Amino acid sequence: MPAPIAHPFDLTGRVAIVTGANTGIGRAIAVALAQAGADVACVGRTSADNTVREVRALGRRAEIISADLSTIEPVQRVVEETLEKLGALDILVNNAGIIRRGDAIAFTEEDWDAVIDTNLKSVFFLAQAAGRHMIATGRGRIINIASMLTFQGGIRVPSYTASKSGVGGLTKLLANEWAKHGITVNAIAPGYIATNNTAVLQADEERNRVILERIPAARWGDPKDLGGAAVFLASDAAAYVQGHILAVDGGWLAR
Repeated sequence: MPAPIAHPFDLTGRVAIVTGANTGIGRAIAVALAQAGADVACVGRTSADNTVREVRALGRRAEIISADLSTIEPVQRVVEETLEKLGALDILVNNAGIIRRGDAIAFTEEDWDAVIDTNLKSVFFLAQAAGRHMIATGRGRIINIASMLTFQGGIRVPSYTASKSGVGGLTKLLANEWAKHGITVNAIAPGYIATNNTAVLQADEERNRVILERIPAARWGDPKDLGGAAVFLASDAAAYVQGHILAVDGGWLAR
Protein backbone atom coordinates (compact mmCIF):
# COMPACT_ATOMS: atom_id res chain seq x y z
CA MET A 1 0.00 0.00 0.00
CA PRO A 2 1.22 3.53 -0.67
CA ALA A 3 2.50 5.52 2.29
CA PRO A 4 -0.09 7.91 3.78
CA ILE A 5 0.09 11.46 2.51
CA ALA A 6 1.12 13.96 5.16
CA HIS A 7 -1.66 16.41 5.98
CA PRO A 8 -0.75 19.72 4.30
CA PHE A 9 -2.09 21.72 7.26
CA ASP A 10 -0.10 19.78 9.85
CA LEU A 11 2.23 22.05 11.87
CA THR A 12 3.66 19.34 14.11
CA GLY A 13 7.24 20.07 15.08
CA ARG A 14 7.11 23.72 14.10
CA VAL A 15 7.60 26.69 16.38
CA ALA A 16 5.64 29.93 16.09
CA ILE A 17 6.04 33.39 17.58
CA VAL A 18 2.70 35.16 18.07
CA THR A 19 2.84 38.76 19.27
CA GLY A 20 -0.02 40.24 21.25
CA ALA A 21 -0.89 36.67 22.26
CA ASN A 22 -2.48 37.51 25.59
CA THR A 23 -5.95 38.29 24.27
CA GLY A 24 -8.25 38.65 21.27
CA ILE A 25 -6.92 37.82 17.82
CA GLY A 26 -3.42 36.91 19.02
CA ARG A 27 -4.74 34.45 21.58
CA ALA A 28 -7.08 32.82 19.07
CA ILE A 29 -4.31 32.44 16.48
CA ALA A 30 -1.88 31.01 19.04
CA VAL A 31 -4.43 28.36 20.04
CA ALA A 32 -5.30 27.56 16.42
CA LEU A 33 -1.64 27.03 15.55
CA ALA A 34 -1.28 24.75 18.57
CA GLN A 35 -4.35 22.77 17.51
CA ALA A 36 -2.55 22.18 14.21
CA GLY A 37 0.54 20.96 16.07
CA ALA A 38 2.78 23.99 16.56
CA ASP A 39 4.59 25.04 19.72
CA VAL A 40 4.11 28.72 20.52
CA ALA A 41 6.13 31.59 21.96
CA CYS A 42 3.51 34.01 23.31
CA VAL A 43 4.85 37.56 23.14
CA GLY A 44 3.34 40.64 24.74
CA ARG A 45 3.51 43.45 27.26
CA THR A 46 1.05 41.75 29.59
CA SER A 47 0.87 38.17 30.78
CA ALA A 48 -0.31 35.52 28.36
CA ASP A 49 -0.86 32.95 31.11
CA ASN A 50 -4.32 31.96 29.87
CA THR A 51 -3.07 31.46 26.31
CA VAL A 52 -0.16 29.37 27.52
CA ARG A 53 -2.50 27.18 29.54
CA GLU A 54 -4.72 26.61 26.51
CA VAL A 55 -1.76 25.73 24.30
CA ARG A 56 -0.26 23.34 26.85
CA ALA A 57 -3.65 21.70 27.38
CA LEU A 58 -3.45 20.72 23.70
CA GLY A 59 -0.19 18.90 24.38
CA ARG A 60 2.01 21.56 22.81
CA ARG A 61 4.86 23.54 24.31
CA ALA A 62 4.29 27.21 25.10
CA GLU A 63 6.47 29.92 26.59
CA ILE A 64 5.82 33.52 27.59
CA ILE A 65 8.22 36.14 26.24
CA SER A 66 7.64 39.55 27.81
CA ALA A 67 8.26 42.37 25.35
CA ASP A 68 6.93 45.88 24.82
CA LEU A 69 6.80 46.31 21.04
CA SER A 70 6.16 50.04 21.23
CA THR A 71 9.91 50.19 20.50
CA ILE A 72 12.19 47.91 18.50
CA GLU A 73 14.51 47.35 21.48
CA PRO A 74 13.23 43.83 22.28
CA VAL A 75 12.88 42.39 18.77
CA GLN A 76 16.20 40.55 18.61
CA ARG A 77 15.71 39.23 22.13
CA VAL A 78 12.27 37.87 21.18
CA VAL A 79 13.87 35.76 18.45
CA GLU A 80 16.77 34.68 20.65
CA GLU A 81 14.53 33.68 23.56
CA THR A 82 12.28 31.70 21.24
CA LEU A 83 15.24 29.78 19.88
CA GLU A 84 16.63 29.23 23.39
CA LYS A 85 13.35 28.08 24.95
CA LEU A 86 11.72 26.22 22.06
CA GLY A 87 14.69 25.32 19.87
CA ALA A 88 13.46 26.63 16.53
CA LEU A 89 11.57 29.39 14.74
CA ASP A 90 9.42 28.50 11.76
CA ILE A 91 6.45 30.90 11.93
CA LEU A 92 6.10 34.55 12.90
CA VAL A 93 2.68 36.11 13.41
CA ASN A 94 3.01 39.90 13.71
CA ASN A 95 -0.25 40.61 15.51
CA ALA A 96 0.55 43.15 18.26
CA GLY A 97 -1.01 46.52 17.55
CA ILE A 98 -2.68 49.56 19.05
CA ILE A 99 -5.21 52.15 17.88
CA ARG A 100 -5.72 55.82 18.74
CA ARG A 101 -8.90 57.60 17.69
CA GLY A 102 -9.29 61.28 16.90
CA ASP A 103 -10.26 63.71 14.16
CA ALA A 104 -7.47 64.19 11.62
CA ILE A 105 -7.62 67.96 12.09
CA ALA A 106 -6.60 67.66 15.74
CA PHE A 107 -4.58 64.42 15.76
CA THR A 108 -1.40 64.66 17.82
CA GLU A 109 2.16 63.73 16.97
CA GLU A 110 2.25 61.56 20.09
CA ASP A 111 -0.71 59.48 18.93
CA TRP A 112 0.72 59.28 15.42
CA ASP A 113 4.13 58.04 16.57
CA ALA A 114 2.77 55.58 19.14
CA VAL A 115 0.68 53.74 16.56
CA ILE A 116 3.24 53.82 13.74
CA ASP A 117 6.01 52.59 16.04
CA THR A 118 4.00 49.62 17.29
CA ASN A 119 1.98 48.70 14.22
CA LEU A 120 4.55 49.23 11.48
CA LYS A 121 8.09 49.89 12.69
CA SER A 122 8.18 46.97 15.13
CA VAL A 123 6.45 44.74 12.58
CA PHE A 124 9.24 45.35 10.10
CA PHE A 125 12.12 44.94 12.50
CA LEU A 126 10.70 41.80 14.11
CA ALA A 127 10.17 40.36 10.62
CA GLN A 128 13.76 41.32 9.83
CA ALA A 129 15.11 39.59 12.95
CA ALA A 130 13.05 36.46 12.27
CA GLY A 131 13.86 36.64 8.57
CA ARG A 132 17.60 36.46 9.22
CA HIS A 133 17.11 33.17 11.04
CA MET A 134 14.68 31.84 8.42
CA ILE A 135 17.00 32.72 5.54
CA ALA A 136 19.77 30.77 7.28
CA THR A 137 17.51 27.71 7.67
CA GLY A 138 16.00 27.99 4.19
CA ARG A 139 12.34 28.11 5.19
CA GLY A 140 9.80 30.14 7.13
CA ARG A 141 6.34 31.61 7.30
CA ILE A 142 5.64 35.24 8.20
CA ILE A 143 2.04 36.35 8.69
CA ASN A 144 1.30 40.01 9.32
CA ILE A 145 -2.03 41.20 10.64
CA ALA A 146 -3.42 43.87 8.33
CA SER A 147 -6.93 45.38 8.45
CA MET A 148 -9.89 46.51 6.40
CA LEU A 149 -8.05 49.84 6.58
CA THR A 150 -5.28 48.31 4.47
CA PHE A 151 -7.85 48.72 1.67
CA GLN A 152 -10.03 51.59 2.92
CA GLY A 153 -9.56 54.94 4.59
CA GLY A 154 -11.79 54.73 7.63
CA ILE A 155 -12.53 57.73 9.82
CA ARG A 156 -10.87 59.18 12.93
CA VAL A 157 -7.95 56.72 12.89
CA PRO A 158 -5.31 58.40 10.69
CA SER A 159 -2.23 56.72 12.18
CA TYR A 160 -3.91 53.32 12.31
CA THR A 161 -4.95 53.60 8.65
CA ALA A 162 -1.43 54.66 7.66
CA SER A 163 0.12 51.82 9.65
CA LYS A 164 -2.13 49.12 8.22
CA SER A 165 -1.71 50.44 4.69
CA GLY A 166 2.01 50.21 5.34
CA VAL A 167 1.68 46.63 6.58
CA GLY A 168 0.08 45.69 3.26
CA GLY A 169 2.92 47.19 1.25
CA LEU A 170 5.57 45.77 3.55
CA THR A 171 4.07 42.29 3.22
CA LYS A 172 4.44 42.45 -0.56
CA LEU A 173 7.97 43.84 -0.42
CA LEU A 174 9.21 41.14 1.95
CA ALA A 175 7.53 38.46 -0.16
CA ASN A 176 9.36 39.78 -3.21
CA GLU A 177 12.74 39.74 -1.48
CA TRP A 178 12.49 36.54 0.56
CA ALA A 179 10.54 34.09 -1.61
CA LYS A 180 13.80 32.85 -3.10
CA HIS A 181 14.91 31.86 0.40
CA GLY A 182 11.94 29.55 1.01
CA ILE A 183 10.06 32.11 3.09
CA THR A 184 6.45 33.05 2.47
CA VAL A 185 5.21 36.44 3.63
CA ASN A 186 1.48 37.06 3.67
CA ALA A 187 -1.09 38.97 5.71
CA ILE A 188 -4.54 38.47 7.18
CA ALA A 189 -6.92 41.42 7.06
CA PRO A 190 -9.57 40.97 9.76
CA GLY A 191 -12.94 42.57 9.27
CA TYR A 192 -14.89 43.89 12.23
CA ILE A 193 -13.86 41.51 15.01
CA ALA A 194 -15.23 41.72 18.55
CA THR A 195 -12.10 42.59 20.57
CA ASN A 196 -10.97 45.23 23.05
CA ASN A 197 -9.86 47.44 20.16
CA THR A 198 -13.40 47.58 18.75
CA ALA A 199 -15.30 47.81 22.06
CA VAL A 200 -15.97 51.51 21.56
CA LEU A 201 -17.62 50.79 18.18
CA GLN A 202 -19.71 47.95 19.55
CA ALA A 203 -20.91 50.21 22.37
CA ASP A 204 -21.99 52.95 19.95
CA GLU A 205 -25.53 51.89 19.05
CA GLU A 206 -25.72 53.83 15.77
CA ARG A 207 -22.22 52.92 14.58
CA ASN A 208 -22.76 49.28 15.51
CA ARG A 209 -26.00 49.20 13.50
CA VAL A 210 -24.36 50.72 10.43
CA ILE A 211 -21.47 48.26 10.63
CA LEU A 212 -23.73 45.23 10.91
CA GLU A 213 -25.85 46.40 7.99
CA ARG A 214 -22.71 46.41 5.81
CA ILE A 215 -21.55 42.87 6.76
CA PRO A 216 -23.23 40.16 4.63
CA ALA A 217 -22.62 37.63 7.44
CA ALA A 218 -24.72 39.94 9.66
CA ARG A 219 -22.50 39.57 12.71
CA TRP A 220 -19.25 40.77 14.20
CA GLY A 221 -16.41 38.35 13.70
CA ASP A 222 -15.08 36.25 16.55
CA PRO A 223 -11.28 36.10 17.02
CA LYS A 224 -11.54 32.34 16.44
CA ASP A 225 -12.71 33.07 12.89
CA LEU A 226 -9.11 34.00 12.05
CA GLY A 227 -7.57 30.74 13.24
CA GLY A 228 -8.10 28.76 10.05
CA ALA A 229 -6.59 31.49 7.88
CA ALA A 230 -3.51 31.60 10.11
CA VAL A 231 -3.07 27.82 10.02
CA PHE A 232 -3.42 27.84 6.23
CA LEU A 233 -0.82 30.56 5.70
CA ALA A 234 1.54 28.91 8.19
CA SER A 235 1.26 25.50 6.55
CA ASP A 236 2.67 23.69 3.54
CA ALA A 237 -0.74 24.13 1.91
CA ALA A 238 0.23 27.77 1.32
CA ALA A 239 3.76 27.09 0.06
CA TYR A 240 3.07 28.94 -3.22
CA VAL A 241 1.08 31.81 -1.69
CA GLN A 242 3.17 34.97 -1.60
CA GLY A 243 2.46 38.61 -0.83
CA HIS A 244 -1.25 37.95 -0.41
CA ILE A 245 -3.58 39.84 1.92
CA LEU A 246 -6.35 37.46 2.95
CA ALA A 247 -9.50 39.24 4.08
CA VAL A 248 -11.46 37.46 6.81
CA ASP A 249 -14.33 39.91 6.96
CA GLY A 250 -17.73 38.22 6.68
CA GLY A 251 -18.04 39.70 3.18
CA TRP A 252 -17.41 43.35 4.12
CA LEU A 253 -15.19 44.09 1.13
CA ALA A 254 -17.53 42.31 -1.26
CA ARG A 255 -20.47 44.52 -0.29
